[in-house]
Amino acid sequence: MKKFFEEFKKFITRGNVVDMAVGVIVGSSFTAIVNGLSNYILKPIINWLLALVFGKDSLSSIYTFLVRVEKSQDVLDAEGNVIGTEMVPDLTQSIYIDWGSFINAVINFFIVAFVLFTIVKIMNKIREEHKEFNQKLLSYKLTKEDKKILKSRGIKRTDLTAIEAYVAEKKAAKEAEAKKKAAEAEEKAKLERAANPTTEDLLKEILAELKSRA
Repeated sequence: MKKFFEEFKKFITRGNVVDMAVGVIVGSSFTAIVNGLSNYILKPIINWLLALVFGKDSLSSIYTFLVRVEKSQDVLDAEGNVIGTEMVPDLTQSIYIDWGSFINAVINFFIVAFVLFTIVKIMNKIREEHKEFNQKLLSYKLTKEDKKILKSRGIKRTDLTAIEAYVAEKKAAKEAEAKKKAAEAEEKAKLERAANPTTEDLLKEILAELKSRA
C-alpha cells in the first residue's frame, strides 16, 4: 500500500500531469468565454440581421424540413391568455436540416480560431521581446557590484536606458582612470631617469652641452 501511494504521488507530481491539469482548467474557462461571446454578443446581432433579412427571430428558427409534421399550439396574448391556436412544426417528429446549429458551430469555430491566433501572436511577441531584452542585458556583463550600485541608485533591472547610461559612465571612468595611471607612470619614469641617469642619458646630456657651446 505504501508503494502504491508513493507511485501515485510521483505520478501526480510529474510535470506533464500538472501541465495537463492546467490545460484542462484553462480550456474549460476558455470554452465558457467563447460560449458567452457567441451566445450573448454575436448571436443577438446575427438574430437581428436575420430578422431584417429573412423575418426569422433567431438561429433556432432556421430549418429546412425534409419531412414536416405539425402540431397545434396555443396562441397567447400580452397578458398570457389563450386567444386561439396555430399549427407549428413538431420538431420531435419532423425530419429537418438545422441550419441554426450549423451556423452556431461555424461561429464558435471562427471565434476559437481567432482568439487562439491572437493569443499565440501576443505570446510570441512577448517571448521575442523578452529574449531580446535578456540578450541586451547580458551584453552589459553586469557584476554583483554593478547590481548593488544600480540598486542603490534606484535603477530597476528593466530600465535598460538607465543601465546603458550607467555602463557608459563606468566605461568612461575606467578610461579616465587608465589615462591617469599611464600619465602617472610616465611621470614616475621621468623622475626615476632624472634621479638615476643611465650612461646613454649622460652621453646625450654631454652631446647637447657641446652643441650648445659650439
